[in-house]
Amino acid sequence: MKERVMELMQEKRFGDARREVMDLNVVDIAELLEEFDKNQALILFRMLPKDTAVEVFAYLSNEQQLAIIDAITDREIKHIMDELYFDDMIDFLEEMPASVVKKILKNTKEEERILINQFLNYPENSAGSLMTIEYVGLKKEMTLREALDYIKRIALDKETVYTCYVTDANRKLEGIISLRKLVTNDEDKTVGEMMNTDVIYVHTHDDQETIAHLFKKYDLMAVPVVDKEERLTGIITIDDIVDVIEQENTEDFQRMAAMAPSEEEYLETPVFTLAKHRITWLLILMISATFTGNIIRRFEDVLSSVVVLAAFIPMLMDTGGNAGSQSSTLVIRGLALGDIKLGDVLKVMWKELRVSTIVGVVMAGINFLRIFYVERVGIQIAVTVSITMFVTVVLAKLVGGILPIAARRMKLDPAIMASPLITTIVDAVALIVYFSMAAWILGL
Repeated sequence: MKERVMELMQEKRFGDARREVMDLNVVDIAELLEEFDKNQALILFRMLPKDTAVEVFAYLSNEQQLAIIDAITDREIKHIMDELYFDDMIDFLEEMPASVVKKILKNTKEEERILINQFLNYPENSAGSLMTIEYVGLKKEMTLREALDYIKRIALDKETVYTCYVTDANRKLEGIISLRKLVTNDEDKTVGEMMNTDVIYVHTHDDQETIAHLFKKYDLMAVPVVDKEERLTGIITIDDIVDVIEQENTEDFQRMAAMAPSEEEYLETPVFTLAKHRITWLLILMISATFTGNIIRRFEDVLSSVVVLAAFIPMLMDTGGNAGSQSSTLVIRGLALGDIKLGDVLKVMWKELRVSTIVGVVMAGINFLRIFYVERVGIQIAVTVSITMFVTVVLAKLVGGILPIAARRMKLDPAIMASPLITTIVDAVALIVYFSMAAWILGL
């Protein structure tokens, strides 16, 4: 498609190019525009019908959006901002430089400008920064017939009509009513009679991760957002929560790999920025590895007496790190999904103790046979390494299971206690156990 459209544009057959593009979904058109350079993308964007262009604009990357805003007229900017759903406009403005935001605000009405500024002042990743004001609000005195007539008049300007929100004269949330109830019940009944007053809602300053858990737990399509006085200020829809889930998962993966989280795409991120995100944790882990070096130096006498002990250090450290990572990954994911609570720490310890005992016995037994019969090492060395293997696996899995919960209790992201940090801790523990066991069994 890219080659076909580009060929038509080079031949100045803009009408044919436009027809080719208009056969695509707006999401696919946005992806196609990302394939072109800024000038070609702008030409193609200008060829789109106004309503289609607005929909496509919402799906473009921040870089393409900025390039288009810089190139089009104030009148065109005003049309795009007027037609964008309010939450899409806020998402766009949050990512733009101050000069661009100023240019856009200049082309908005005063009342809308006040509202935009209010939304931009909500904390990042809070319910207030995610919500939209384009919801259907009803009064409980309305009949279902009046409510349906009202929805028909305003539906095109609202992001969703499947759930309607009932408020009193002071905008306090009183209940919700689904479109299904509105169309399947007697039209002479009132909204107040049919509405559900047991409403799940969030507050403007609630964290987005907490809200994502609510959507998953209750299978929600949208959730109302209220302020301190329980007044309805907006709603959050499922499409925004899907983006939140993706963002939170990406952050967890990055933290688990010992990197500072970044919302920029990999290929679009400058090399210096990538290096900056990675180097901090690498330095911390490198310095923390000093403990490992100190432990080895402390047991130099043991190593010099039985040099073969050094050959098994990498295996023990790697096994301990891998065992700890397995436990921490499962516990971190359980915490993220809400399957594991802070009060479950003893349950986690008991489960990991049983799992690690089974795994440790199997690995220690196989390891003993390998060392004694294959590598032909003395029985005392084989016993030392195998016992250390068992103890290391047990301790590593306990540490991997407990640390993420401890991090959550300290209001830290559990992903911080992931593979690199746990590996560093377990390495030190494994060496202490190994050398202590060797000194005891070998009488050094």
